[in-house]
Amino acid sequence: MSTAQMMHPGAHPVDEDLVRRLIAGQFPRWAGLTVERLPSGGTVNEMYRLGDGMVVRLPMLAGGAEDVAMEREWLPRLARRLPTAVPEVLGAGEPAQGYPWSWSVYRWLAGENPEAGALHEPVALARDLAAFVAAMRGITLPGAPEAYRGGPLALLDAPTRAAIGQLRGIPEEGVDCDAVTAVWEDALRAPEWDGPPVWLHSDLTPGNLLVDGGRLTSVIDFGCMGVGDPACDLFPAWNLLPAGARAVFRERLGVDDATWRRGRGRTLSQALNALPYYRTTNPVMAANARHVIREVLGEDLR
Repeated sequence: MSTAQMMHPGAHPVDEDLVRRLIAGQFPRWAGLTVERLPSGGTVNEMYRLGDGMVVRLPMLAGGAEDVAMEREWLPRLARRLPTAVPEVLGAGEPAQGYPWSWSVYRWLAGENPEAGALHEPVALARDLAAFVAAMRGITLPGAPEAYRGGPLALLDAPTRAAIGQLRGIPEEGVDCDAVTAVWEDALRAPEWDGPPVWLHSDLTPGNLLVDGGRLTSVIDFGCMGVGDPACDLFPAWNLLPAGARAVFRERLGVDDATWRRGRGRTLSQALNALPYYRTTNPVMAANARHVIREVLGEDLR
């Protein structure tokens, strides 16, 4: 069973042979290049390196296929407006060989995913991340889609409380469910965003960031992008940055108290939902979810 099938019921199996056949059938000029599966903590796409200079990304699920078309439309328009590199589509793949969805070939972006607790330049990285988020917020392209998770925080209430209920039934995880409920309810009490919606990446997790020498070089996977509440792009504050760098990130972005509380709640909600779902199938996602919960509760106690 593939990693995707383990994580998600209904995921389509993908392997090197399928990728080679897809490439040979649709991009014969690349047919002789090596194909190598890339280990990843991702939950939406399978990744295969193609030769030295490209990567093939294939959705695991039908929902991920919708992101392919959005990235093809918007990434070229966003790229020149952002301070860091973003994926560049080199080939637009279509369903074939039994694989049911659109897929893409991108230019290879060098770097590694940052790891919470092991950052080389946390304050500099915080400044880099703030510059990226500020640049996204400053984009004024018309016709923007609504960001995934970009709507009112209350829309996340039912699934967040359901996840807390699941975690009460998993005592070995050691989550203080009363404490996380209190933080979540504090976020719900924060005033909602009443300004114009802003452009967001909306999934700034460590797996979607690439660093070199501790500095941000690329941001990838824009499948959740669109416009919405600016709190949606505060995820790195708790899923990656230590307390001192977190404060720099907040100061650089000029985040008010209400937005900070919503951002903390959104990040916590994502972690609470991820932990019971991925705890046995995706160690990277589960570990980051545990980290977020610890950081959020630690900040609340401070």
